[in-house]
Amino acid sequence: MNSCDCNIGLQRVCRMPPIFYGRSMQFHRLNFNHLSRIPSFVISSNSTYKIHTNTTITSEIPKNNKCCNNVDGFTLVQMIRTCTKNGYVLQGEQLHCHALRRGFDSDVYFSTSLVSFYAKVVCVDIAGKVFDEMSERNVVSWNAMISGYVHSGKLVNALSFFTELNRSEIRPDAYSFTSVLAACGQLSLLLFGMSIHSKVIVYGLDSSVVVVNCLIDMYGKSNLVGGSIGVFDGLLDKDAISWNSVIAACARNQRLDLAFDYFYQMPYPDTVTYNELITGVSRFGVIDDAVTILWSMPKSNSSSWNSILSAYVVRNRAGEALEFFVEMHRKGVVMDEFTFSSIISGIASISALLWGKLMHCYTIKCGLMASTIVGSALIDMYSKCGKVEDAETLFHGLSQKNIVTWNALISGFAHNGESLKVVKYFEKLKETKGLRPDDVTFVNVLASCCHNQMPLEKAYEYFRSMINDHEIKPRPEHVTSVIKLMGHHRQLSKVEAMIDYLGLGSCAAVWRALLGACGNYAELEIAKVAAVRLSELEGHNEFGYVTLSNINKVCENWGDATAVWGLMKDRGVTKGAGFSWIDGR
Repeated sequence: MNSCDCNIGLQRVCRMPPIFYGRSMQFHRLNFNHLSRIPSFVISSNSTYKIHTNTTITSEIPKNNKCCNNVDGFTLVQMIRTCTKNGYVLQGEQLHCHALRRGFDSDVYFSTSLVSFYAKVVCVDIAGKVFDEMSERNVVSWNAMISGYVHSGKLVNALSFFTELNRSEIRPDAYSFTSVLAACGQLSLLLFGMSIHSKVIVYGLDSSVVVVNCLIDMYGKSNLVGGSIGVFDGLLDKDAISWNSVIAACARNQRLDLAFDYFYQMPYPDTVTYNELITGVSRFGVIDDAVTILWSMPKSNSSSWNSILSAYVVRNRAGEALEFFVEMHRKGVVMDEFTFSSIISGIASISALLWGKLMHCYTIKCGLMASTIVGSALIDMYSKCGKVEDAETLFHGLSQKNIVTWNALISGFAHNGESLKVVKYFEKLKETKGLRPDDVTFVNVLASCCHNQMPLEKAYEYFRSMINDHEIKPRPEHVTSVIKLMGHHRQLSKVEAMIDYLGLGSCAAVWRALLGACGNYAELEIAKVAAVRLSELEGHNEFGYVTLSNINKVCENWGDATAVWGLMKDRGVTKGAGFSWIDGR
């Protein structure tokens, strides 16, 4: 068989629909020694059909020197792009090794395609190493890194890279701006986004519909609806994404009136348009109105239903969420991982174990147990139903775990009083490659220290580690746990200074925690300070008055206790009635 025969044979096979070939048709049986180079059509054909056997071709390349010696840069670029598109990690790494041996690492186009491959398929940090080693870069190289950081959730890195690009001699293009605007939107960095907007104008890209759509989205996510509307109104050639972006900006910022105005003006509303309205109305309006919009949709999808289901759960209407879920099932709506995570969260909120087990069975039937979202929700549900052993068993059975999964289990142990297991899994998490404890992790660890009255120094150790080692800014949830533990160890005199040092003096939750700790240990003088600070922030909240009055009673200061109640009455503050509930099954 000569080179021409091989090329013709490969071309015919690559143009066949997938039904006509299988794994039995092994390309490595062809005599590649006769080929002057790997034909580019083998790669380009993959844009039409997913050629599974291309993995065989690619894996043979490093082994066949006669074939590889004359492979040109264009062909390697196309092959790397194929690996990127189809997620061929091993083959892409082999091509990288081959390119290093053949000296293609100095080719800017090949190196750029490698950066894109690692950023999208493997790891953006490895992509960064390839980028750093490039002797020459172009705007596509920079864009690959910026978009890679955005897609991997490393948004601050994306902003840093864009800043470096802007300082370089390379001119950012439309794709550069779309990526960095996406990062600004997700971080709600309004001022940074506005500075990017000014650069868009300077570079003459304010007429690009793609860039302007990202600007509309950025302003919406940064809670500046006026910015979104201003940019939208100035756009001459609006497309469906432009309309959907401005409607989303209005709906997500509680401007439902404006959202409906744009909806009625939009030439051809689509499913995304209706979904944005449903999301906004479900979150900020009347859920029944969102249901009405759902019934009026020409064509709904899972997202349409999921928005309403999630709204029922968020508003603590788990019973109605279950009824809505049953209706979804009755109408044959395709249920995805977000459907089940929402309904399982609702079930967890009312500790309905039987329903939780039914949903667990249903997720297995639907083949969703590989989903970390569903797995995390189930772990949380079992923990809140008091079945923390089942939650632990489920955790170990999951093939993939992310930080949410770990937090769900650690939280379950914390709320069920198993502090030793909290510490055990916290230490395991720190040793897990690719994962780090986050602020939620430390909320649960510190809460466990508080509930189980661990040594104060141990809690301080975790608290310092959170700030210094993990660079996590303390939230009120962290500090309240430390305050409660300090109360147990009679260290409340140090709390006020700590609150002011951490910059939380304007946070009512920490003063509420301090006042509550004073109530447990009859620290009257500190309680008076906390009550005054709390009344300045929450003058109409009953907690401060009632707690301070009770502390005075414990200390037998009956006159002061009566005076607090009188002050409470003068300010029109009323004490609400308590309540409890049981499962009436």
